[in-house]
Amino acid sequence: MEGQTHIHPYFPKDLYLPDFTPNFLSSLTIVTYFAAGSIIVFTLTWILSGLYSKASKAERLVMCWLTYNGLVHLTLELYLVFRPYFYQDKTGSIFAEIWKEYTKGDSRYLSHDSTIIALEGLSIFILGPTHLLAAYAVATDKCYKNVLQLVASVGESYLVVVFLTTPFIEGKQYSASPLYFYGYFVVANSPWAVIPLLIIIRSWKKICEVEGTNKRKVQ
Repeated sequence: MEGQTHIHPYFPKDLYLPDFTPNFLSSLTIVTYFAAGSIIVFTLTWILSGLYSKASKAERLVMCWLTYNGLVHLTLELYLVFRPYFYQDKTGSIFAEIWKEYTKGDSRYLSHDSTIIALEGLSIFILGPTHLLAAYAVATDKCYKNVLQLVASVGESYLVVVFLTTPFIEGKQYSASPLYFYGYFVVANSPWAVIPLLIIIRSWKKICEVEGTNKRKVQ
């Protein structure tokens, strides 16, 4: 396949990908590795938060998401900064394998779409650290924990809305098939659309509770 610039599984078919190298692993294997890594992060965060934090179960679940999301931004997405031409990878790097597979559902990462570059820049350099700081704030019961959760989740929601709606606004197709569109673009991204919204609602209620308590104390 090396040196064949137009033979690839992505859409559009005329997308120019010099020295494209197919995945070394099967789709099922790649998805399994990603799922296993996600489960490990959630499990470790849940266990450690129970051992070293006095957070409630609800707060521990929030910590799991904040930690996981922060690590995704600072590992998997940061990889794109150093390997923007990941489709040429011949080493079998698991990060390259994941991106080669995922882009069957969203080829904007292959064409270096300007919207994607902007969104990923914000995700990596702002939202990634913010999510990890928010997780730390919850674990250590900082007074700003709810505010930081709210800020991180509002930022995430804004980026997700732009990310998901842009293809429809442009009227363009970036998925190789309906299977990849619904499986990768819709289903795989759905946690980033739903969970931050739930955290926003919860954080807002907590902030209002604190404000209400402070007002009663003053009176």
